[in-house]
Amino acid sequence: MKIIAYSPVYATDFKALNIAWLEEYFWVEPQDQEVLGNPQKHIIDPGGTIFLVKEEGKIIGCVALMKIEEGIFELTKMAISPEHQGKKIGQKLMEHTLEFAAKQNWDQLIIFSNRKLENAIYIYEKYGFKEIPMGENNPYSRGDIKMRLNLS
Repeated sequence: MKIIAYSPVYATDFKALNIAWLEEYFWVEPQDQEVLGNPQKHIIDPGGTIFLVKEEGKIIGCVALMKIEEGIFELTKMAISPEHQGKKIGQKLMEHTLEFAAKQNWDQLIIFSNRKLENAIYIYEKYGFKEIPMGENNPYSRGDIKMRLNLS
């Protein structure tokens, strides 16, 4: 298992991993279609990044860091393929992501999620994310919890 940086050659894998979990637990929203349809434009070009988990030549996981404003990024589009869940791959990906964010001297990471995703919420809390008020900038109608991790 190796964590690699995004390249446009993996755009289809990134989209497929995310569509799979969205369709399993919720639905695909217009915001998802837009971002997943053009991650270069919506994540990379504005200053964000995407990490992928590669195993035996196949992409089995992903996470994105999307810039909200200077020093504040949304941790989003985190997915592990169903056949690889339960192997702590998500936790390794989270650790890699947090190390990267710290090296960038970012101030905060924000997560919009749903309480239905109990395993995900558990991982976020394990790594220090704390629930904060939703506010008015929730980009997802399915989101019912907002969490923040202060990095500085």
